[in-house]
Amino acid sequence: MTDKSSFTDPVDYFDPDADKIREECGVFGIYGLDNAASLTALGMHALQHRGQEACGIASFDGKKFHTERHLGLVGDNFTGDDPSARLKGYAAIGHVRYSTAGKTVLRNTQPLFSTLNTGGFALAHNGHLTNAFTKRAELVEDGAIFQSTSDTEVVIHLVARARSGNFIDRFIESIRQIDGGYAFVGLTNDELIGARDRLGIRPLLIGRLGENYLLASESCALDMIDAEFIREVEPGEVVVINSDGIRSFRAFPKVAPRPCVFEFVYFARPDSIVGGRSVYEVRKKMGIRLAQETPVDVDVIIPVPDSGVPAALGFSQEAGLPFELGIIRNHYVGRTFIQPTQQIRDMGVRLKHSANRAMIEGKRVLLVDDSIVRGTTSTKIVRMVKAAGAKEVHFRSASPPIKYPDHYGIDMPSSDKLIAANYDLEAMRQMLEVDSLGFLSIEGLYWAMGEEYRDADTPQYTDHCFTGFYPTPLVDVEREKNGVSSQLSFLVEVA
Repeated sequence: MTDKSSFTDPVDYFDPDADKIREECGVFGIYGLDNAASLTALGMHALQHRGQEACGIASFDGKKFHTERHLGLVGDNFTGDDPSARLKGYAAIGHVRYSTAGKTVLRNTQPLFSTLNTGGFALAHNGHLTNAFTKRAELVEDGAIFQSTSDTEVVIHLVARARSGNFIDRFIESIRQIDGGYAFVGLTNDELIGARDRLGIRPLLIGRLGENYLLASESCALDMIDAEFIREVEPGEVVVINSDGIRSFRAFPKVAPRPCVFEFVYFARPDSIVGGRSVYEVRKKMGIRLAQETPVDVDVIIPVPDSGVPAALGFSQEAGLPFELGIIRNHYVGRTFIQPTQQIRDMGVRLKHSANRAMIEGKRVLLVDDSIVRGTTSTKIVRMVKAAGAKEVHFRSASPPIKYPDHYGIDMPSSDKLIAANYDLEAMRQMLEVDSLGFLSIEGLYWAMGEEYRDADTPQYTDHCFTGFYPTPLVDVEREKNGVSSQLSFLVEVA
């Protein structure tokens, strides 16, 4: 166990978003419609939950590319006048981005665009390349000049240097040199391109609007524009969309897929369909199994909004206990907040969460959340509920303990900041200041997804944050562990 003095004290820490795992990006692309940019902006609206710090669109009108990138939300930058009026064209790709703190700069906003000897190439990326630093260092050593600090630009340089035949051959040659979890949408003078990593860690699907095809991170983006879901892009597949329709290429041999389990736990919108399953129904089943595994004698079930709501409903229905909205979330607070004094920092949790005293006072309360990361914000919420008059406060996580960091496109703390990686259940209970604490088991998580958990060595999903079993080589991480460093190392970040 880690000494408690090395762990951040919840009293002195506040960022309303810092105690949540964060997806990095969402991507969208469409081909064959004159208002492609406007439809892309709508698709990006639906994917806004996957990234709130920057957004961008690239379009092509048959003669030239048009690009527009901004810091901030889609609604703040691509509404008002018709985006297609300034981003002309029948094909477009879009990107919403979340970055780690301090790296939200316009040069990293996507889609990235370059002019190659084959023509223009715009690229947007969801995920993280686990050998990006290694490849970047090799490219710089060979004379490459990078314009951003995003690992996405590595792929553009690899495509530019590829020596295969046509553009698709060059693109496939390039992605065979990278590893990690990724979903790409790209736009050339002739084609819309989609690609998914060989294990299918990051999501990407194909839709159709009339006779025209599109690509998106989630099905909710198709619903936004009344498009029809066709299928998911297969792991290791590259799809090419143009005026002749859609073609499929295999960039990698077929292997057992390993999609990211956190799409079900937290990332995907509840109304999305992932892997043929309703995300909302899976999250309710997590709550049902949680009630079976960690029963508790309380008066009311209260979700930590918004991500804890489906699991809390499932828990309530299985346990036969009342479900109430005992915590109200303010949706109009941004990620940053100046905290000039300790008193203001202590009040910080109220920026996003307020106790509904009428549903709490005098009651034994069970709080249900999707996960516990650092435990810092959870502690403040517990204190807030106690201050509202709760007689007892219990806490349940609808996912297993998060013990290992991610390297595939999730902004997650290192192991020394993960509460479950440093403390046993009783120590965590004391730190969260609750009367009882429980987590869903890994077997229960798989049950909720309609699967039977095998063992840590042969998982059906990318679940390394719970098990420590990483599905791909962590080249850059191992280089760092072995003391290999470079002046470029601080530049490489997730897409």
